[in-house]
Amino acid sequence: MKNIFSNFSINTEKEDFQTILDNIDKGVVFKGTNLWILVFAIFIASLGLNVNSTAVIIGAMLVSPLMGPIMGLGLGMGINDLALLKKSMYNYLFAAGVSLATSTIYFLLTPITGADSEILSRTSPNIYDVLIALFGGFAGILATSSKQKGNVIPGVAIATALMPPLCTAGYGLANFKFDYFFGAFYLFFINTVFIALATFLTAKVLKFPLNTLADKREQIIARRYFFPVVLVTLIPSIYFGYSLVQQNKFLSRANQFITNEAIFPNNYLLKKTIDTKNDLITLTYGGQLIKESEISLLKSQLPKYQLDTSALKINQGFAYLNVEDNTSNNEQTALLKNALEEKQKRYLVLQAEVDSIAAEKQLNEQIFKELKAQYPSVQSSIFQPVTKSTDSTQTLLWLLVLKTSNEIDEAERTKIEDWLKVRVNQKNLTVFYERE
Repeated sequence: MKNIFSNFSINTEKEDFQTILDNIDKGVVFKGTNLWILVFAIFIASLGLNVNSTAVIIGAMLVSPLMGPIMGLGLGMGINDLALLKKSMYNYLFAAGVSLATSTIYFLLTPITGADSEILSRTSPNIYDVLIALFGGFAGILATSSKQKGNVIPGVAIATALMPPLCTAGYGLANFKFDYFFGAFYLFFINTVFIALATFLTAKVLKFPLNTLADKREQIIARRYFFPVVLVTLIPSIYFGYSLVQQNKFLSRANQFITNEAIFPNNYLLKKTIDTKNDLITLTYGGQLIKESEISLLKSQLPKYQLDTSALKINQGFAYLNVEDNTSNNEQTALLKNALEEKQKRYLVLQAEVDSIAAEKQLNEQIFKELKAQYPSVQSSIFQPVTKSTDSTQTLLWLLVLKTSNEIDEAERTKIEDWLKVRVNQKNLTVFYERE
């Protein structure tokens, strides 16, 4: 057991403390090259969000140097280094301001103003973002404190995603969507606080040497503000995380209910809308009129899927189209048209299959009659197309199975096959003979 626990020890791999401090201190300051890299990374991330490209956003996160001052905040707090703490705070605020200004300018100038999934996904942070930031922060400071750094830091930069929320906040400012701004900036703040917290805790666990402060009051004041900030950041994220879990549960149950229960004969489901915020399921059907008794029966199945408090609204075909809203009217007309066209296509496919089967049956009957007239010993026939498969090809051929009461010699068999190829205009043809 002792050997197992020894595998978790990092004392033998720990970097010299002064080296750790120097590495973090170098990444804190934003001027010259570091500042220009930050600006370019912001432009890259903004472009990625604008065109909804995950790959471009990941590239921006790899380039971004924003992690430096945040780890500096946590380390400065952890080792009582007020000079590092103040320098990190100044550069953190400066970098955040530059990033926000750069992204706002970009989104003011870009002709693409829509909010795609990459932007929307960064406007509603929750407890899971807290956990990602915390564990990402642990991974980052441990890698910085170890001689075996590997590729952890780039991975942490991608996982904690400091850059995209700032760019999304800039999008919110540029387009006067302040709910986007506050949601995205809250996500950025979550990442900041919990990466710093992870750095602070790791500094304590690894027993980094503490600075001796002449004024103990400054240290007490810094600590007094730090942990309330952590708590205030954490509580809203727990609420949002709980809401997200509840919405996902409702979405899953609603979809299961629609798939299993919301089926009416001679009706086609044109549209389904699941409103997780208002606990409402809206279904729009095209086809025959659905009776009130059938709707009531459907509603009675809601508790079966733990949707007791949910509301179900049924809209029916052309009756639903008689609304004052012309836009809604056009949308529903298009849905009905598409549904009818889809049904027509399916009908034509099925009809073609039925016609093909009927034609094959009729051809088989006619071939049998013609062969029977020439060869009275023929008792039955099976004639149909089949697919011949090999490792590299598939070939369509026709197969005839003749059952006869007397043996047909080789010359007559050749005549039958030559005649049949001309009769059905098929060269790929095989005949099997059976004696009754």
